Amino acid sequence: MSSKSTAAQRLSDLARLRRVRDRIDRDYAQPLDVEALARGAHMSAGHLSRQFRLAYGESPYSYLMTRRIERAMALLRCGDLSVTEVCFAVGCSSLGTFSTRFTELVGMSPSVYRREAARSTAGIPSCLAKQVTRPIRNQEAPSAGRYLA
Repeated sequence: MSSKSTAAQRLSDLARLRRVRDRIDRDYAQPLDVEALARGAHMSAGHLSRQFRLAYGESPYSYLMTRRIERAMALLRCGDLSVTEVCFAVGCSSLGTFSTRFTELVGMSPSVYRREAARSTAGIPSCLAKQVTRPIRNQEAPSAGRYLA
């Protein structure tokens, strides 16, 4: 294979990975799995997972869960839905998995986050609250106070 065809293949793979990432961003609340994402990108599940991790630093599943948790944080700040309703609204089918992943990324449980975030983000425009409260990918939350200072 020549370097031109290798470069062209790499660009094609990156474009497919962007489409996968865009699909996750758009359809995060739908049932998504790596197999379905891989079929849509015309890749095997293993190849998609490896290439996605190389391109974005995390697995497709981890990226999906981060998107879901970000949306859950916004819904919890509004305070209109219960934690269970938020869990299902963002596409999670297990309250236990949702709560565990939420706690890993945010540093506190969803119910504690709802109480604390409502007080700490009162009066802040939602676009700024989203930036301040964004979860950290590929790391455990440093402390509960990081987002609510």
